[in-house]
Amino acid sequence: MKQPLAYVHPDAKIAENVVIEPFVSIDRDVVIGEGTRIGSSVTILPGTRIGKNCNIFPGAVIGAIPQDLKFKGEYTTVEIGDNNTIREYVTINRGTISKGKTFIGNNNLLMAYVHIAHDCHLGNFLILGNNTQLAGEVIIDDWAIISGMTGVHQFCRIGSHVMIGGGSLIRKDVPPYIKAGREPLAYIGINSIGLRRRNYNNEKIREIQDIYRYIYQKGLNTAQAIEIIEAEMPATQERDEILLFIKDSKRGIIRGYLPD
Repeated sequence: MKQPLAYVHPDAKIAENVVIEPFVSIDRDVVIGEGTRIGSSVTILPGTRIGKNCNIFPGAVIGAIPQDLKFKGEYTTVEIGDNNTIREYVTINRGTISKGKTFIGNNNLLMAYVHIAHDCHLGNFLILGNNTQLAGEVIIDDWAIISGMTGVHQFCRIGSHVMIGGGSLIRKDVPPYIKAGREPLAYIGINSIGLRRRNYNNEKIREIQDIYRYIYQKGLNTAQAIEIIEAEMPATQERDEILLFIKDSKRGIIRGYLPD
């Protein structure tokens, strides 16, 4: 259902039951899936793909070209999955030649004024608080929560089930399952509340805590901690996910908590 004051390019592919409110502008080369609602004054630009049952609030701009001087007009996309809520004035830029697309998975909440720059890759079941700002090529794994007013440096990765405190500046990678806060950003414990909400039992939470004691609380360097964990702790999905994340980190992981 399109309001008469909205503009939809004739080449856009819009499912029949999409709701398009007044003053929306939908350009060519756009695909929008069933059940999605596009709020007033939303702008959707070429190369945008939006899945089913998304709710996009007024003022959002999706698919604008990257704010990256390396961008030379190459064909790139924004790909957004199903069941996402994109609140007021969120901006999501297309990819560059680096990755070719900016990707957002399913069941995410992007609160007002969130910015997602070129070539970011966001997983599923994420919450990005108001005014969270992601620079280019940031990766956020499933179930992470990033509180409001947080800035994320380009190329950083945030692991699954992470909880980031409000107003944080993220300059290094944040490993899975932890809480992080303070300035500079530091490990402050396991995200045990979030894990229990997602049906992790006490035994599994203690296992994760034991892993991070070696990494952050025993005075070991990262290589020493990994060597001990691999030698002394049985292989599990969580252990291997944490170790692989750290080994693959290009920017290095955040530091441990140091009391004042």
